Amino acid sequence: MKLVPLPAFQDNYLWVLHDGQRALVVDPGDAQPVLEFIRRSGLQLEAILVTHHHADHIGGLAAVRDATGAQVFGPARESIPEPYRPLAQGDRIGALGLPLEVLDVPGHTAGHIAYFTPDVDGAPVLFCGDTLFSGGCGRLFEGTPGQMLSSLDALAALPASTRVCCAHEYTLANLRFARAVEPSNEELARYQQHCEELRGRGEPTLPATIGEEKRINPFLRTRQPSVVRAAQAYNGASARDEVAVFAAIRQWKNEFR
Repeated sequence: MKLVPLPAFQDNYLWVLHDGQRALVVDPGDAQPVLEFIRRSGLQLEAILVTHHHADHIGGLAAVRDATGAQVFGPARESIPEPYRPLAQGDRIGALGLPLEVLDVPGHTAGHIAYFTPDVDGAPVLFCGDTLFSGGCGRLFEGTPGQMLSSLDALAALPASTRVCCAHEYTLANLRFARAVEPSNEELARYQQHCEELRGRGEPTLPATIGEEKRINPFLRTRQPSVVRAAQAYNGASARDEVAVFAAIRQWKNEFR
């Protein structure tokens, strides 16, 4: 199996997973790079997985579906161009001979879902849209801090070797903020240097892994004393419980320059 991040727009990745013959694509916000890759690689597109309704994730959906006949899967609680199979927590589907489990991960949007498969050439893969980024998480456009924290907890509980295929190359900006939150985190400093080297060579920083994210991502570390102290320093005494700590860190990130 090959896992390919197709660049689109300014910083999106449209993920393609293929076995040399059949393929699936995740969140085809732009049809052109998907159709060009499928044609150039001689692939038959079997499935289109959608995580949420934002335009940069579904803008090319109809064109890709019409051109390939691929079956579309998407969140049951969001408006996705018909026809598609609606999915929610606990649903299981198959594509490319792989089992895919659906996780409800609201927060960025109200009905956001993610797709998890436990073994692709020896390691799990997670397609998480805009819920989890390397070093960060999505903005809360429709959900609450409590919902997003619960969603991130669910993703953090996946195996450490899980490859995190998120939809944007936001890593360096996220890591600059993470260093402001945890300036003494040595793992984070090493990871930032590694990612800077990757981008310096024009390579993607993704996929990340769940294990790495738990060591460097402040949004997966909101119960760590260092992150709690940083949230309280930013937001004063109001950052008392875990949801308030998460909310303070998310607001800080919104304002960070």
